[in-house]
Amino acid sequence: MSINEQFSSRWGIILASLGMAVGAGNLWRFPRLAGQYGGTFIILWTVFLLVWSIPILMAEFAIGKQFKKAVVGSFAGMTGKKYTWMGVFITLCTLGITFYYSVVTGWALYYLGSSVGNAWAELSGGTTLAQELASNPDYLKLQWEGIANENVMIVALHIVSVGLGTLLLYRGVQNGLEKANKILIPMLFVMLIIISIIALNMENGINGLNYMFHVDVALFSNPTVWLEALSQSAWSTGAGWGLLMTISSYSRDKEDVTLNTFIGAFGNNTASIIAAMAILPSVFALAGTDAEALTLLRSGNQALSFMVIPELFAKIPGGAFLGIIFFVAFSLAAFSSLLPMLELLIKTLGDWGIDRHKAVLAGGVACIALGFPSAWSFEFFNNQDWVWGIGLIISGFFIAFSALKYGAFDFKAKFIDVDSDFSVSKYYFKICLMVNVFLAVVLVYWWMSQGYSEYPWFDKAGNWNVIDTYSNATIVTQWGIVLLFGLVFNKWIYKKMG
Repeated sequence: MSINEQFSSRWGIILASLGMAVGAGNLWRFPRLAGQYGGTFIILWTVFLLVWSIPILMAEFAIGKQFKKAVVGSFAGMTGKKYTWMGVFITLCTLGITFYYSVVTGWALYYLGSSVGNAWAELSGGTTLAQELASNPDYLKLQWEGIANENVMIVALHIVSVGLGTLLLYRGVQNGLEKANKILIPMLFVMLIIISIIALNMENGINGLNYMFHVDVALFSNPTVWLEALSQSAWSTGAGWGLLMTISSYSRDKEDVTLNTFIGAFGNNTASIIAAMAILPSVFALAGTDAEALTLLRSGNQALSFMVIPELFAKIPGGAFLGIIFFVAFSLAAFSSLLPMLELLIKTLGDWGIDRHKAVLAGGVACIALGFPSAWSFEFFNNQDWVWGIGLIISGFFIAFSALKYGAFDFKAKFIDVDSDFSVSKYYFKICLMVNVFLAVVLVYWWMSQGYSEYPWFDKAGNWNVIDTYSNATIVTQWGIVLLFGLVFNKWIYKKMG
């Protein structure tokens, strides 16, 4: 990478930040949670944007901008040799997600192709999705089960997703990542707006909007709603991923940390709201009754995007073409988030001393190979999502810790305010970071205490239950390997990348 390589303008880095944050979670996870908990969830989710996500993102942006390296090098420069292992954990945690997120992008492309095929069938007189569902109500469920496990097409689309991403990033930051986002992000927002307008103009669609913003005061006493709101904000905005630290390493010297962070964070939340305004009204408009719609939304259906939305679109005139628009938006969102994940790997290899073009090729091959198990096995995919999704909370803890260790007031004055025309209170920044250290511990403890596995630590025979998809043992084992690696090789990694 050329030492002078950077984004050409503020909009370049803002669009890259939006591309990083706006992903599949905005179109899949947020509408599901907003459907379960309504306006109560949205209020708490907004609160945690201000308390958790923005302060951590500000710290990430400032660290990357100051030290101009990948996560390990920037974190080492910030915290010193003693804590380089924390940067290693953040990097490997996010790469753990990258290796299966490319599979999500492959799923999006598969369903986009399926939607195009359905539209063609409607035009040419072939067998449409509506006809398939009429003869077999479980058609979409069986289709999903067929692609989630041992499906050669999904493996191929996983390879295509990574290959296309590496091809764009091979051209560099300005000619690859920046130019791609100038197309992807505006198109994504246009697609989401089109879907929401159509959904709101459907009969009973407005009922979904009313439900979405209805505040049930009783839900404020439910700790699950609070923790779901926190986790959604953390994961959707990218706070703690190290991705913004990577993106900001390409920023110009005078870039406004605070303003860029706020624009990216609120842009992400706006995309989530628009997506929910499309999906929830669609559910209400196409369900038989409001009660049926509420039952569907409150079930917390994990497959809302892949099994429910296509079925809903199949029920209305022109729904086949609306399905294409939705999955174009879904594919754009997934791909725009995959790009900075790949860039994190490429930047890390570059800091290791590998030429950028070689790093791009090596990163692409690594992602294809290490993503194969998730593309082939849905159980393995779920395990990696479980382990590294929760791991992001630890990453956020490490970033908050690094700023507090430096001194929150000094960190803000030296790394954030120096080039920022827009500023926030230093007390807000410090208090939020201190609260986030506490929240991270609480969230991890809560998640691991929910009993998602029948045998969270030891199996029925008394053996360490490491192979269980959702056990605490598998979390602790995989985290432990990464942490041990970072601690054992801490000095060597610092010497190489610090």
